[in-house]
Amino acid sequence: MEQLENPVRPYAWGSRTVIAELLGEPVPSPHPQAEMWLGAHPANPSQLVASDGTRVSLLAALAEDAERMLGPVRARHWGGTLPFLLKVLAADEPLSLQAHPSLAQAREGFRREDAAGIPRDANHRNYRDANHKPELMCALTEFHALVGFRDPAETVRLLRALDVPELAGHTELLAAEPGPDGLRALFTTWITLPQSVLDGLVPALQSGCVRLAGGGGPGGGEFRTEARTVLELSERYPGDAGVLAALLLNRVTLAPGEAVHLPAGNLHAYLSGAGVELMANSDNVLRGGLTPKHMDVPELLRVLDFRAGPPPVSAGRPDGEWVRYDTPFEEFLLRRWDASAGADPDATTDHVTVPDGGPRILLCTAGAALVRGGDGELKVSRGMSLWLGASDTGVTVHDAAVGTQLFLAGDGLDP
Repeated sequence: MEQLENPVRPYAWGSRTVIAELLGEPVPSPHPQAEMWLGAHPANPSQLVASDGTRVSLLAALAEDAERMLGPVRARHWGGTLPFLLKVLAADEPLSLQAHPSLAQAREGFRREDAAGIPRDANHRNYRDANHKPELMCALTEFHALVGFRDPAETVRLLRALDVPELAGHTELLAAEPGPDGLRALFTTWITLPQSVLDGLVPALQSGCVRLAGGGGPGGGEFRTEARTVLELSERYPGDAGVLAALLLNRVTLAPGEAVHLPAGNLHAYLSGAGVELMANSDNVLRGGLTPKHMDVPELLRVLDFRAGPPPVSAGRPDGEWVRYDTPFEEFLLRRWDASAGADPDATTDHVTVPDGGPRILLCTAGAALVRGGDGELKVSRGMSLWLGASDTGVTVHDAAVGTQLFLAGDGLDP
């Protein structure tokens, strides 16, 4: 059981308050802070901090003795690597419209780009590793996102409510084929439109959204949030095809503690808010708009899943004293524990068992607690995290005041 020191990524869309406050640093931060990474990703691994203050990369420690860190069975199963990456994400501005490949697609794409001689750190590289990147986002604050294709029949109603003449032909295209093939045809049409056409079509869409956002016309009240979202995106990204694509996606608002998981091929964009994100240990992203970064439209179309439906939002389920968020992915499993809000505010919680099972990362997002293991005890407070190796079994949490919140990231294999 060792303390972790974690890198912070300063992307332009990040917050200047959320991660700084979490870490007890001056607010606002000098630059936007978008993500704190907790794990062993080669691009930015965490550091293990020993009791004497010395530090060693978690990536290097795994390379040196994966069997001890992961356990023999998991070391073989995961090839000596940590299968998950935990993040704290804080978005003040929308992220790019994006999707992630399946495992088979990632392996094939990685081999293909290596064979083509594309440097792995090149800006135009699609596949930086050979892994897939399914992910789960659990909200810390109210969290807004676009997640997966909406039922085409609902989208047709939205487009008709917008009543934009320039979109009438596109609306009827989807109405005539309200399924995956129709979504693929419409999305492909929009994402490949010449810039000269987009420069006229997006302002026309804005006019329809202004009317709908104000409650005007049939469906105004029902689709007000969608219309306001499109207006916000079009102001940040004028003339961007991703603004049109946003019309096809589910608009989701997560309350704190709610989560959504994203399988391969799911087109999505995080809009704003803070959350704990857990994913397979990969950085493969295919972008579809709302960004100045590299976009490979043919490759994006190859990996997208055009099946529509409501996004997989979950409040989790009880797992002893914890709440767990189940997904179909064996690379990761997220659990959350909150000190009871119904308890005496001066009371503390004693002896909460931390689930065993392979390598885990324990993150404190609020309050403070004492964590005891076989090799001693460590106090964690807001923003702190601990590495629990496979041999760190029987770990317990003590002296946690009301309001304390802990997240536990591990893999999804049986303990």
